Amino acid sequence: MASGFLALLDDIATLMDDVAALSKATTEKTAGILADDLAVNTEKASGFVSNRELPVLWKITKGSFLNKAIILPIAFLLSAFLPAAIVPILIIGGIYLAYEGAEKIYAYFFHKKDKKEKSELKELTKEEVLAFEGKKIKSAILVDFILSIEIIILSLGTVIEEPLNMQIIVVTIVAILATIGVYGIVALIVRMDDVGFKLIARSKRESSFSARIGRGLVKTLPWVVRALAIVGTFAMILVAGGIFVHNIHFIHDLIHGIPALLGEFLVGLAVGIVALFVFLGVMKIFGKGH
Repeated sequence: MASGFLALLDDIATLMDDVAALSKATTEKTAGILADDLAVNTEKASGFVSNRELPVLWKITKGSFLNKAIILPIAFLLSAFLPAAIVPILIIGGIYLAYEGAEKIYAYFFHKKDKKEKSELKELTKEEVLAFEGKKIKSAILVDFILSIEIIILSLGTVIEEPLNMQIIVVTIVAILATIGVYGIVALIVRMDDVGFKLIARSKRESSFSARIGRGLVKTLPWVVRALAIVGTFAMILVAGGIFVHNIHFIHDLIHGIPALLGEFLVGLAVGIVALFVFLGVMKIFGKGH
């Protein structure tokens, strides 16, 4: 009986070693999209009143966990019984990401005045603040859903030759770590200014090291958020382009010879522009404008 127990422990140890090795390889393969996920979600989680940032981020994080709880079992079922459906799902998600990126570029160039006028309006009421929060939270969770599909499918592709139980363990671990890692870093970024103000308040002298660090954090945060907003926009276009290039042979052959990142970006931008103008056309037909 003791030998059987020791054999069981040995099997568990071997399994854990395999899980750790595969999880490491899978995380390395998805590192690029995790970086994109960070940039996109930092942009989505910013722009709130200071004391509402963490509550809003927590709602988005819970939405991200729910997204993965929905996607994971569906991905495993599709992998086992209907693998042909995975690529069309990825392509639909790619169209949405490309549209989001193109829409942001369009808004930057053609709706600057509207944005400025909106920022100059009187202070929002509590109801308007909650409505604004709700809209951004829904948008963030929807984008997270698309990115989560990409992360999970890429992870699944790394371990597709492994037994189903190994697929479930490894991909689930990667999905959980991705959520904790991305939103943990986002939380640190959006609270940079609060840390800075606390360092300044606790400093006895304005010229002290901690006070200088605090002022640096406060001044740096807007630039970090702006930079990540730009990176997030390009990231969505790049991820979308990658989906089309890696899953549609015609597009892959079309950009053959162009540097990979440039080719994927151009494809994503082209798809995004088409999707944006289709959307604007539909809105114009129904008299809703943009």
